Amino acid sequence: MGTRKSQLARIQTDSVASRLKELYPGVHLEIVAMSTIGDKILDTALSKIGEKSLFTKELENALEKNEVDIVVHSLKDLPTSLPPGFTIGAILQRENPHDAVVLHPKNAALTLDSLPEKSVIGTSSLRRAAQLKKRFPQLEFENIRGNLNTRLKKLDEKDDYAAIILAAAGLKRMGWESRISQILGPEDCMYAVGQGALAVEVRAQDKDILEMVSVLHHPDTVLRCISERAFLKQLEGGCSVPVAVHTEVKGSMLYLTGAVYSLDGADCLKDTMQTVVEIDNKVSESAQTCEHVGVTASSVSSSALEAAEKLGMDLANALLNKGAKDILTTARKLNDAR
Repeated sequence: MGTRKSQLARIQTDSVASRLKELYPGVHLEIVAMSTIGDKILDTALSKIGEKSLFTKELENALEKNEVDIVVHSLKDLPTSLPPGFTIGAILQRENPHDAVVLHPKNAALTLDSLPEKSVIGTSSLRRAAQLKKRFPQLEFENIRGNLNTRLKKLDEKDDYAAIILAAAGLKRMGWESRISQILGPEDCMYAVGQGALAVEVRAQDKDILEMVSVLHHPDTVLRCISERAFLKQLEGGCSVPVAVHTEVKGSMLYLTGAVYSLDGADCLKDTMQTVVEIDNKVSESAQTCEHVGVTASSVSSSALEAAEKLGMDLANALLNKGAKDILTTARKLNDAR
């Protein structure tokens, strides 16, 4: 099993390994940790590096060379188009996908609304900054890089930031839930595509490994994430443009809200669509090899997978028809010029 070296990546990989050991006591698992481009370049905003697979490339190289058989990622780090020969063989049940506010200890009792005017908020995400600038125009937003441990240290030990914004899921997995001062709901800040979900990437031709990890799939999470990834792919978005989503499965209905923003949050296009996704056990033979935005989920009904993917594409097309491409093109150019 391949993983990044960060503490959070190790915790996530260990959690997947323990699930696999429970299910397959006879299988020997060895974990190999490595550094990625995103781990090495810490003085530049992610959106400026211009590399689609910042946190995945080295891991995929090891997968390609048969040095590892399974790679565990945060799904939000995986591009919507995977390199040839690779597939996402499992998406585990999603942790809370929302963003969280972590306040400097001196601001302990406050919220983003009650922080003093011109307080500086640290975030490495264009998506978060765009939405929060619009929602909290009295605050200032500055880039902060590093893994969770590094960012919390920068917050606590200096006076540069009044608060930082992090994914709630990462804080929870690290056992740092007590640091969460505020969870941002969709009305304040919608989340990133795939945020809060873990993905297991494998070689598409390794049928035994693919079958082994497929039992980890969580059907609702799979459908939500496929619709989100299809939405982002159709928009041709990535980490260099502000794109946000919110999904829910209620009964047999899948709801997807998607939005695109200008860098300052002033321009925004947002819409919601829904589709029926009957989760049944009638899995067609073709589902064994059929991929949906890089995901192979033979244990989920193929009609539900197709409906989820179509929902994402339809919502993206609806926003593109309203002018989303202009907003994204301008955002990309401005970000490149910074």
